Amino acid sequence: MSDIRITAGPYSFLARFEDAAAPVTCAMFRALLPYRERIIHVRWSGEACWIPLGATDFAVGFENHTSYPAPGQILLYPGGISETEILLGYGAVRFASKVGQLVGNHFLTITQGQENLAALGKLTLWSGAQPIIFHPPEG
Repeated sequence: MSDIRITAGPYSFLARFEDAAAPVTCAMFRALLPYRERIIHVRWSGEACWIPLGATDFAVGFENHTSYPAPGQILLYPGGISETEILLGYGAVRFASKVGQLVGNHFLTITQGQENLAALGKLTLWSGAQPIIFHPPEG
């Protein structure tokens, strides 16, 4: 089942919320929909793209957190020792920042379109920031 559509650059994905494992993060993010930003390629984490959010405080703690998201898993780092961010893994990832290894809340998992994750990552790496929109599947 897909709960959300993600359009990033020229690619479209369907994803499901990880409600059982990250209920607070999922509820917070649903309240933001549709959510529009830009993604850029990570600097320290490997094969991933991220949305830097500075000092944004979403008022969520850590739940279902990991440093090693699989391709297609989307994390929210709620802030603390590094800036708030959303991370989308497309390959091998060890989530980190200039202060060291981080953990983020795995709250979304891509269910359709995984075959385009690496292409999105390479496009972002070589061509720069890409628009990204999270919206309901029918929207």
